[in-house]
Amino acid sequence: MRIEKLVLATHNAGKVAEMSDLLAPYGIEVLSAKDFDLDAPEETENTFEGNAFIKARFVAKETGLPALADDSGLCVNTLKGEPGVYSADWAGPEKDFGKAMILVNDKMGQCPDRSAYFISVFAFVLPDGREMVFEGRCDGSLIWPPRGAGGFGYDPMFVPKGEGRSFGEMDMSEKKKYSHRAKAFAEFRKIFE
Repeated sequence: MRIEKLVLATHNAGKVAEMSDLLAPYGIEVLSAKDFDLDAPEETENTFEGNAFIKARFVAKETGLPALADDSGLCVNTLKGEPGVYSADWAGPEKDFGKAMILVNDKMGQCPDRSAYFISVFAFVLPDGREMVFEGRCDGSLIWPPRGAGGFGYDPMFVPKGEGRSFGEMDMSEKKKYSHRAKAFAEFRKIFE
């Protein structure tokens, strides 16, 4: 499949930077919903896949271009998968992930099980109506206090399995080795190869 332009269904600058870096070798011009002054549609589904498709379908329809949406989140085993699809909501309307990390840590309390995972689901929608879905997962554990100023969201409190540093302590190329988004992308990129 050959695509010259692709619109990411996001306003999140961190996701745009990460996906632009991943798509650079394919010569695809990456745009975002922000480039088209599109508001984010309301995410009314209770699954990552459902919310990803809401965003991708909306952007493909509004722009007439192929659209890729990522819905991802942190799932904490002790909290029965929370915050999950509500990961961004826990940061409040101001998207304060410092506050969200405190909330996660407070809800976990003194529980010795610090295991968690990030999940990322890509929904890819073409203007002709074709749709595809790709998923990636990264298992790890949560630390307190958070470490590092890199990444975004919950990255400073998440240490991927097999690593001693948090995502917040890694640069983008290091994070790609473990990232749930990079794993979903590895499946997605097969359509270009």
